[in-house]
Amino acid sequence: MHAAMSLVRKLYGPVLRRYTISSSPISYNNKTRHHHFSELVHSMAKPVSIEVWNPSGKYRVVSTKPMPGTRWINLLIQQDCRLEICTEKKTILSVEDIIALIGEKCDGVIGQLTEDWGEELFSALSRAGGKAFSNMAVGYNNVDVNAANKYGVAVGNTPGVLTETTAELAASLTLAAARRIVEADEFMRAGLYDGWLPHLFVGNLLKGQTVGVIGAGRIGSAYARMMVEGFKMNLIYYDLYQSTRLEKFVTAYAAFLKANGETPVTWKRASSMDEVLQEADIISLHPILDKTTYHLVNKERLAKMKKEAILVNCSRGPVIDEAALVEHLRQNPMFRVGLDVFEEEPYMKPGLAELKNAIVVPHIASASKWTREGMATLAALNVLGKIKGYPVWFDANKVEPFLDENAQPPAASPSIVNAKALGLPVSTSKL
Repeated sequence: MHAAMSLVRKLYGPVLRRYTISSSPISYNNKTRHHHFSELVHSMAKPVSIEVWNPSGKYRVVSTKPMPGTRWINLLIQQDCRLEICTEKKTILSVEDIIALIGEKCDGVIGQLTEDWGEELFSALSRAGGKAFSNMAVGYNNVDVNAANKYGVAVGNTPGVLTETTAELAASLTLAAARRIVEADEFMRAGLYDGWLPHLFVGNLLKGQTVGVIGAGRIGSAYARMMVEGFKMNLIYYDLYQSTRLEKFVTAYAAFLKANGETPVTWKRASSMDEVLQEADIISLHPILDKTTYHLVNKERLAKMKKEAILVNCSRGPVIDEAALVEHLRQNPMFRVGLDVFEEEPYMKPGLAELKNAIVVPHIASASKWTREGMATLAALNVLGKIKGYPVWFDANKVEPFLDENAQPPAASPSIVNAKALGLPVSTSKL
């Protein structure tokens, strides 16, 4: 990190400045400047600290949070962007905070999925001359895309870098729940272990059991492959579309096992979600979130699952009726759950935190170094591409050319979700 910062300074001189947005004039290079900084305080309860990179840059880009890595910073300042990063120690910025950061002139914003990007923010960005916003996330449930369309603002997201890392966390939660790892860790740290016992933290064996996947898209299929090949589990999945590639993978692996004298694994495409819930020992949820999947797993569907089943959710919190889940966990102590997402983040429903048969982590499915740095890069390039008038990349799930640190990225926005609505041009694969 420090070496990268040093390289940036060597190439671009004194590009980093730290400011506190307040009602007082700002001292910069021995000159007093007001600009928009002193104006921002009027809509903010407290002064907000920011870092400014490349102060003389032509295009003003705001990032509402510091993001991992430095490549995204380099890519923006190389293209004559003045980058302002909000460094305020506040987990979630309010709409008023972000309007203040946007100010009177702003070409684009990189934001977070915890922020409420609707009519008010897109109106403010448009008034400031901005035409680009990107979530540092693949999901954009926090974004009113219709409002963005109304104001002509391109909305970016960051698919293509989260598949394996999210599937790995789902697998991690599965193992932790099956083998009661969190309970055992707490037991050890409390000094309660005084010798081996036959019944101490007995959990579930995965080999030969059935893993159920709801939503066999990229992440769901990656998780299924990990569980089938890694633990020789049988597969049952439900998806509106047939996952031929996943089926071929399991079939080939079954043939390999049989050729080596082992019991082959099996696969089955369920005709309904309930069929998966009734037959699987492990169920991992990977649907999109919309009105059809809200509370997809409710009291009635929880009752259909096996008493010792394990439920994992690394998709979206509201696909589970969390209150019903808490009650089910209380009534079925051998039923276990691993959750990375919650219905009303950052909060959990009352009682969930106290349950030993629940493993809860704070929305970290994408939190591997490579993935988070890649997300930052893609978000920055989404905004940069729109500012520079570049076309939209032809396939948002094939973003490897943007992530090669030894080459300049293509002259395109990696992923703009409302490109068609805005009539934006699309690149060819030859860029």
